[in-house]
Amino acid sequence: MWVYTRLVLLMLLPLAGYFALRGSELDKSINAPQEHFYIVSLVAMISLILAIAVGFVAITLRNIKISFLSLSYVSLSALFVLHGLSTPGFLTHHSSTAGSTAQLSVILAVVWLWLSSISVDRPLIKWFAQLQRMLLPLWISLLLALCTILWFHPNLILFLHFKELPMKWAASLFTIALNGWTIYRYLQAYISSRFPLQLAIVYSSGWMIIAQLIIVSGEAWNISWWLYHFLLLASVVVMVWGIVNQYVSSKSITASIKLMFRANPRDWINTYMSSSVRELVMTTEARDSYTAGHNYRVALYALKLGEELSLSSAELRAIAQGGLVHDVGKLRIPDTILNKPGKLTPEEREIIEVHPISGYDLCKRLGFMPEELSVIRSHHEKWDGSGYPDQLAGEQIPLLARVTAVADVYDALTSSRSYRKAMSHEAAMEIILKESGRHFDPVCVQAWERLVREQTSFFEETVRNSPHLKLEKRMIK
Repeated sequence: MWVYTRLVLLMLLPLAGYFALRGSELDKSINAPQEHFYIVSLVAMISLILAIAVGFVAITLRNIKISFLSLSYVSLSALFVLHGLSTPGFLTHHSSTAGSTAQLSVILAVVWLWLSSISVDRPLIKWFAQLQRMLLPLWISLLLALCTILWFHPNLILFLHFKELPMKWAASLFTIALNGWTIYRYLQAYISSRFPLQLAIVYSSGWMIIAQLIIVSGEAWNISWWLYHFLLLASVVVMVWGIVNQYVSSKSITASIKLMFRANPRDWINTYMSSSVRELVMTTEARDSYTAGHNYRVALYALKLGEELSLSSAELRAIAQGGLVHDVGKLRIPDTILNKPGKLTPEEREIIEVHPISGYDLCKRLGFMPEELSVIRSHHEKWDGSGYPDQLAGEQIPLLARVTAVADVYDALTSSRSYRKAMSHEAAMEIILKESGRHFDPVCVQAWERLVREQTSFFEETVRNSPHLKLEKRMIK
């Protein structure tokens, strides 16, 4: 309830302040074109740099939702740079550009914000995800071309009729509708998962709606009119705060980017997961020490197998990140089932087999890319179609999930569980080779066999340095 109350207050206070000030004796005209030119242009440029930096971080994080947020605020900031520079009386004498670019910036921003609220498994978002590395430079180029055209041909923006009825109110309804939906989606997600970025986007979207209402109803240069500039700036600031708070934590963005290129996936999860997700992982370790060490080892094994199969660097990073959280859905499984020492009943087995979907649903809300999501959802599928949850067969199973399946089963077999002791390496390899063409992709098994034969020391070192074994040693002491 406090979340709704705080949201209403943070939206209603500036709106109430605007309507109370508008038309009153205090709403005096502050005709300050010089301040508008310098301050708005400078602040917009700083915001643009921040938004572009967020876009590069999104590419490094492999998170399409962050890319959409970056594109939203790049749109807002870039057109606001033009808005400031086109203040009449300085570099240009046309008033049409400055008046309409603010409106255009909001419209473009809300479209990208709306896209960020759509689930990652939708076809449109999957298509954008495939182009993630191209989105930022391509969109910046398009915005630069648009700003250049409007600068040299300012009368072109008059064709949009943003200053006339009914267009200005149509633009307002469009903004309210899209941002209203964005607020609803992110608010629902925040209530269930409590991730800081989700709440930041709710506030940012709300302030953008209020700014839009001021743009279409305010009197230029009046004190109340200046308010929308501050609201749009606050929208950018709160978004950056949300991203830093969720994905970068106390580390600098530069240090975080460097960590992405380290070979240790455990550093990645400690750096990039939000405090909320980190708590989920720690909760998993506390509930089942096997799961924590298992996730770590599966990520390492899958990385090595991926290298043996000559996967691209992007695929390797996806398989590492997917491997680290592939069993996060087990957090929704009761302890009595998760750590049951005996054989599971059919009903308990059904509950266990839902965990890939639970993990998939959680991670798609966080903006994980389709490749990572495929690992989370499909690592229990089998080559012959007898796996779960979707009974995929053969090459219907995503490649990264097929790779992870081998690593997952090998580590499960060679690790002690609550109901059995660990198998030897030789016994585990015998099972994996036997299951080639039934459980596993034969190509992956052949590559795994080569890997085991050529890099024996890697397997010994991985087991020796496993967090799971370290935890067991502490328990023995």
